[in-house]
Amino acid sequence: MSIVLYNSMSGEKEPLQTIEPGKVRFYACGPTVYHYFHLGNARMFVAFDTIRRYLEYRGYDVRFVQNFTDVDDRIIQRANELGVNPRELAKQNIADYFADAEALFIRPATVHPRVTECIPEIIRFIEDLIRDGHAYERNGSVYFDTSSFPEYGKLSHQSPDDMRAGYRIDIQDEKDDPTDFALWKAAKPGEEFWQSPWGVGRPGWHIECSVMNLLYLGEQIDIHAGGRDLIFPHHENEIAQSEAHSGKVFARYWLHNGTLNINGEKMSKSTGNFIMTRDLLARRDGRSVRFFLLSAHYRHPLNYTEEALTQAEQGLGRIDRLLRSIDHHLAALTERADVVPVTGALPGTTATGDCAKIRTAFVAAMDDDFNTADAISAIFDGVRLINTRLESERLTMADLEAYRNLIVELLDVLGIPEQHAAQLEAEVEALIQERQSARARRDFARADEIRDILKHRGIILEDTPQGTRWSFES
Repeated sequence: MSIVLYNSMSGEKEPLQTIEPGKVRFYACGPTVYHYFHLGNARMFVAFDTIRRYLEYRGYDVRFVQNFTDVDDRIIQRANELGVNPRELAKQNIADYFADAEALFIRPATVHPRVTECIPEIIRFIEDLIRDGHAYERNGSVYFDTSSFPEYGKLSHQSPDDMRAGYRIDIQDEKDDPTDFALWKAAKPGEEFWQSPWGVGRPGWHIECSVMNLLYLGEQIDIHAGGRDLIFPHHENEIAQSEAHSGKVFARYWLHNGTLNINGEKMSKSTGNFIMTRDLLARRDGRSVRFFLLSAHYRHPLNYTEEALTQAEQGLGRIDRLLRSIDHHLAALTERADVVPVTGALPGTTATGDCAKIRTAFVAAMDDDFNTADAISAIFDGVRLINTRLESERLTMADLEAYRNLIVELLDVLGIPEQHAAQLEAEVEALIQERQSARARRDFARADEIRDILKHRGIILEDTPQGTRWSFES
């Protein structure tokens, strides 16, 4: 079997053939760090973290680069609103990103470059484009000349004429053509700036990713990924400036994740229909949030509702209960004097064929454009099969350990860590304490919400005169 992935450039699924055998050069667009990241961002980060994990699971050596945009109009605007230095704001929001990403079990990239660390390289890249006739300077700003790149529009499948029709005509515009885009912006009063051959200013948005790719992955990469909203203009412009600079195909495969809606409507800050990931993690378990974000194919739309997240919690709870059940069976066997502990499934044991079947279905789903929805279905099919075995057959220790190891292995590929007893106990006790505090201040809505959260995780509370006790749902 081989991995196939949907390439936004061709509009088709294609077999994965990397530049270097066994190695993947993978770039994913990271956050603009003017605030916490929202749930739509979280979906993108989780999706590409999972794809990276799966490529490694299949034996690839993955060099994964994800940038931080720490120079941007939104950063400047918010810093001015808060009365803080833009650099300090960006620094704090990068720290906040790592905290929230860790709560979702998103692994750090191989490299996390920042725009402010690459200014000299950005300037040299722009100078090369000017020298080769692909860019021009106007009043301290530099623009890419899209007419110099005949393939402009090949990713978004638009012609320059169609693009021009969508631009507002502005007689004050200093660009030669409406489709041209900024590589370097002349500084405005009160903005941070850097010295350049064209005067003081700062990089345009698109140039950073081209330069970071060149610095950390080379002129050609295997996979470039981002949200669907980045296809145009961001990724289209990346292709133009990168390929004009190198004369080579920039990326072999372009992956774009689908949108995340909130209660059936497009997520929008202007209408208040959005969720900050940090706010959600304050009241919901990170494992369940990640499990929910993987419940649909990464290219398809995903609709967030409280009910959908609750269903994800309940589904993950079924898997957790299976692992606890296996542990109970293992403990019972260990206590028997006539049992010799054996690690791993042996040829001919019941688990051998079952595990092969479950793993094959999981791999087939993930090989087909990283279909996590079908991969999760394969895990649930395995849970049902293993539960049937536990109820109807006398299993060996080798069988039990093989089943357990398989489920943990497949969850790990999805970035879902095992729920360890000590960690679970600490989380449950903390929620019970919070519930008691809520009841003391007569916030019964929050107290009931905490009870429901625990119930969704398969935990039942019993209030007694001696305090609140908890147990697993049978």
